[in-house]
Amino acid sequence: MTLDAPAYRTTPQREAILAVVREAGDHPSAREIYERVQVRRPGIGVATVYRTLELLAAHGRVLALQLGDDPIARYDGNVADHDHVLCEGCGAVADVAVPLPPQVADAVESATGFQVRTQEVQFLGRCPACRT
Repeated sequence: MTLDAPAYRTTPQREAILAVVREAGDHPSAREIYERVQVRRPGIGVATVYRTLELLAAHGRVLALQLGDDPIARYDGNVADHDHVLCEGCGAVADVAVPLPPQVADAVESATGFQVRTQEVQFLGRCPACRT
């Protein structure tokens, strides 16, 4: 997939970083993305990865996630509406594709007066490995 947005240039480095994020199923940090992209394009620097992730997130090509109390952003190549579940034991993250009933947004609007445009829900718990 290519970066077609007119707001910035497509470069091989940006393409490689986007591919790594989109192929990841584990919501990696910028450091983890840097390590993975080194296999494809060994010359990419850490600063390039961080700047590119900011650019991609600003243009809606990836999601930058703040999960739980972790101050380190994680990245998701799935930009469709979905939520996440975070393991409080090991930090594993999984996508949640179970839609919330529309009444939830209605209740939030009634309680706050805000007009809800989108939602981002995080579920916290223990993954199967940490429950044993």
